[in-house]
Amino acid sequence: MYYINMTFEWDNQKNEYNKKNHDGISFEFAVRVFLDEKRIEKYDWMHSSDTEDRWNVIGRVEDVLFVVYTERNERTRIISARKATQEEINEYYNNYDIR
Repeated sequence: MYYINMTFEWDNQKNEYNKKNHDGISFEFAVRVFLDEKRIEKYDWMHSSDTEDRWNVIGRVEDVLFVVYTERNERTRIISARKATQEEINEYYNNYDIR
C-alpha cells in the first residue's frame, strides 16, 4: 500500500472553473495523481516567481493528467488540472519501466 502524508488546498472558484473548462476534472479528483508512484514531477521555471515555486506533475488517475501545484504553509495548493496532451502522455510512458 502506498501512503502519502500531504494536506491539499485550492480555491473553490478556481476548482469550479477548472471543472467547466477541463472535461469535468475536479481538484478533488486530481490530487490522486500524487498516489501514482510513476508520476513525473518537474519544476515549472516559466511560471514560478521570486515569491512562489510552481511544480508540474504528470501522472495517471484513470487517464494521464497534468497538474500544477505549489507549496504554501506546509500544504500542497492545486492551481490547475487537465488531461495530459499527447506529448505529455508520451513523456509519461517513455522510460516508464525504469522509474
